Amino acid sequence: MKSILYKTFMALLLAGVMVSCEDTLEVESKSSLDESVIFSNPSLAEGAVAGVIHSFGETNSYRGRFILYYGMNTDIEVTHSLRDVDGDKARLSNYNTNVNNGQMNSDNNAWAKFYEGIERANVAIRGLRTYGDVENDPFMAQLLGEVLTLRAVVYNDLLRAWGDVPARFEPVSAETVYLPRSDRDVIYKQLLADLDEAADLVAWPNGSSITQSTERINKAFVKGLRARLALAAGGFGQRPDGIRRSNDPELAAEKMYEIAKQECLDVINSGTAQLESFEGVFRSLHREDYVAGKEILWEIPFNDGRGRVIFDLGVRHTNADKYTAQNRGGSNGANPAIFYDYDVEDVRRDISCVPYEWTDGVQVPTNMNKFYFGKYRYEWLFEESKRRVDAPNDDGLNFLYMRYSDVLLMAAEAINELDGPAAAAPYLRQVRERAFPDNPDKVDAFMADVTASKEAFFNAIVDERALEFVGEKLRKADLIRWNLLGQKLEESAQKLEMLENRQGKYADLPQKIYFSTADDGESVVIYGLNYGDTDAEGTSLGFSEEKTWSLNEEGDVIMYWDALYRADPDERQYWPIWQVFLDSSNGQLNNDGYGY
Repeated sequence: MKSILYKTFMALLLAGVMVSCEDTLEVESKSSLDESVIFSNPSLAEGAVAGVIHSFGETNSYRGRFILYYGMNTDIEVTHSLRDVDGDKARLSNYNTNVNNGQMNSDNNAWAKFYEGIERANVAIRGLRTYGDVENDPFMAQLLGEVLTLRAVVYNDLLRAWGDVPARFEPVSAETVYLPRSDRDVIYKQLLADLDEAADLVAWPNGSSITQSTERINKAFVKGLRARLALAAGGFGQRPDGIRRSNDPELAAEKMYEIAKQECLDVINSGTAQLESFEGVFRSLHREDYVAGKEILWEIPFNDGRGRVIFDLGVRHTNADKYTAQNRGGSNGANPAIFYDYDVEDVRRDISCVPYEWTDGVQVPTNMNKFYFGKYRYEWLFEESKRRVDAPNDDGLNFLYMRYSDVLLMAAEAINELDGPAAAAPYLRQVRERAFPDNPDKVDAFMADVTASKEAFFNAIVDERALEFVGEKLRKADLIRWNLLGQKLEESAQKLEMLENRQGKYADLPQKIYFSTADDGESVVIYGLNYGDTDAEGTSLGFSEEKTWSLNEEGDVIMYWDALYRADPDERQYWPIWQVFLDSSNGQLNNDGYGY
């Protein structure tokens, strides 16, 4: 994908679909050169695919806004701005968002860029269907499947963030410049049909030269995305008349589970994807070799000077060092409570939740309120790709959008609902065995417990997806579709308060941590993180330093757990449409029924 981005502007300029920030919702599709030239030429048509991706990388699109802000403040993920409860950054996460939010209320922001990408996809879909000879040309068929899927990706994220949104499946015309919100059911049905078609158009991973790369769309990802959308369509969500499932019989929960089950089994039975070691999959991401056929099914591509995945989500470096020229990372991180929900032998814990940052090239423990997402690291990029980040504002790491473990857990969830826990167990077991590679007895005992009933298995899926996907921005949408958002946030706030006060299951945690720099001169060794550790033993072990291990720094007015949410999450499941778009909608858009 990176190698064809240069074609983007050529294809889009020729097709006349370059959309300005100001005119995103008002532009008509024009053609300065007939679409027949663009979409009958494989090279130019491929550039149109890159054109959709180009919208992902715009300054305030996925790159600098959506990946950073969407989905924060759940039972597994928090923004580290959360104490500034009335600040624009915190309000995007604490369920008290303002419609004129200074981070989002601009005409070149994520909402605009998403619809820009949709418009580019709509023009490409029309052109490929009309001039691409997709029935006889596998390459052009692949391109059509890719564009259909990329449009579904954007709509998936619009639906996750805003609920009901305008449905645009044709290029903008004079009659469709202004549209109201559409019932999300209309969009879900269109996307499910589009992805069903796309799955017939694109190749499996490594089934063609294009699908050898995880930056390009392949059949395994299409089917996984269709399963994800089906579970969302059949699940709960806030609507203007309350939180409920769809009333459309075509989107009945059982039918959606059937789709999810079949799509996931198709991927599993294809043999075109596989689990890696848990650390290995994220090191593969940082290796930037984009090899398909392993765990990563698709990743949003950024080039070296674009994309802020580590910059915003990664382990923090407080100043420049050999790994990075940036003093960045850690705008968001793991909810401290989730660290203590892991079994100490679960290999995912210390990859997902990192309790240190880097200062002067050495790891230094944070306070308990700063667990970083260890899945994104400047040091891993340096080690795996031999690339030091030198750009001032971007790191260029791709964003991992879907991996195979998600397919396994969606399969387990759907099959449990349809066929019961015994039939679903093998798919959950694979994920659990990867998490406990050296303790099969613990896996066996766990599986025996969770397969006791359908309810027990469902609860295990809820917990397993939390442990598996910390920092991957899936949790909020999962909790919404299960109708568990408010409940899990309340439980998490209670856990955080008990953790701070060392009550309940946290009573045997020490008050301090004890640490020293390891023999390699940069890694930190920490004692005091685990149940059963004691201050008495920590003091006796000869560590060079110690510090209080607390959620709240001295002088804080707002307690950590009080800042997790400031309004009822179930009345604010989605962001509002920002004021700038309300004002330019000719009265068609509003936030009625969404708590704003």
